[in-house]
Amino acid sequence: MTSAMESFDVVIVGAGAAGLMCAMTAGQRGRRVLLLEHNDRAGAKILISGGGRCNFTNLEIAPERFLSANPNFCKSALSRYTQHDFIALVERHRIRYHEKTLGQLFCDGSARELLAMLLAECASARVDLRTGHSVTAIIRADRFRVETGNASFAAPALVLATGGLSVPKMGATGFAYEAARRFNLAVIEPRPGLVPLRVAGRTLELCRTLAGVSVDAVASCGRASFRENILFTHRGLSGPAILQISSYWREGDTLSLNLAPSLDVERFLADRKRARPKAELKTILAEVIPARLAHAIAGASVSSVPIANIPDRVLLELADRLKRWQLKATGSEGWPKAEVTVRGIDTAALSSKTMEARSVPGLFAIGEAVDVTGWLGGYNFQWAWSSGWCAGNAV
Repeated sequence: MTSAMESFDVVIVGAGAAGLMCAMTAGQRGRRVLLLEHNDRAGAKILISGGGRCNFTNLEIAPERFLSANPNFCKSALSRYTQHDFIALVERHRIRYHEKTLGQLFCDGSARELLAMLLAECASARVDLRTGHSVTAIIRADRFRVETGNASFAAPALVLATGGLSVPKMGATGFAYEAARRFNLAVIEPRPGLVPLRVAGRTLELCRTLAGVSVDAVASCGRASFRENILFTHRGLSGPAILQISSYWREGDTLSLNLAPSLDVERFLADRKRARPKAELKTILAEVIPARLAHAIAGASVSSVPIANIPDRVLLELADRLKRWQLKATGSEGWPKAEVTVRGIDTAALSSKTMEARSVPGLFAIGEAVDVTGWLGGYNFQWAWSSGWCAGNAV
């Protein structure tokens, strides 16, 4: 038997990045906040992100670096609570951080410092955080009634902050989508994002031969292109450029890889043919790409042949292979390896200023549960901070 129902101004379900930000913001406004988490601790994904150092935001946040069926939806939240606002919070808590690359900011020490900061802010704002509470039912009459296996709670405002389906080993579930559908909010079918891709056939044979090799490359799919490292694996392709493009890739799409983005390969090979005619092709290529990749791209038939003995036609075909390698992935590594969820609760149902459902007053959705997905590199954390802050100021 559960205890008597407890009343609050707002119940937030999910104590991840977005939920913690929403809770502390609402609590600082004097709201009586209950923050529920079904895991035995808050912020589990914060602790494992960025190799344990948490890539908590990016200096180059911009709306066009987020995917959504409505690309304009994220603009309001990102402009009202910016990366600079969160950086200021980090600095007030004297957490040391550094820029790693491409504007990505990481804690110098541990992600535990960042989580401790958020928990301290929640405690200061008198947020009632309860872990180990799995919601079993949500009922709406004059208020929202939230049932867990431990207790019953009531509040005029309810915030869905339970994230998406990525990293199920950390407790990810489809709770937010189920709750949204319960209140007739549309959900755009979620799919894994920022995830390694699988290949088959001869491409898989090549990837297995090159497993562990990393190379600077441009990965393209449709109009989207990213230049970072790619990594060959025993199942296909990974690395930052592949993770980025995976959010844009759909089954059946062709990927294009430029394995020498800084080089005019045709001119380079022609110059080397004149200057070093006796050098083997694999040796020439190893000047600009990893040796194992050079041998594999050249192919067994010409890899060890002096470049002077290789017809210009063959060299042009090789250059085209390096600059425009076309391949089709057979699928992704799925939810266990995905860093984020692409799609989710349809933004058409929500206010871009407050994150409140237009048709269900008092119901809010924030963070990864919503159809807003950022690039790799701190963008999704910034969406959590920004959307959480907006809802926290509206509940």
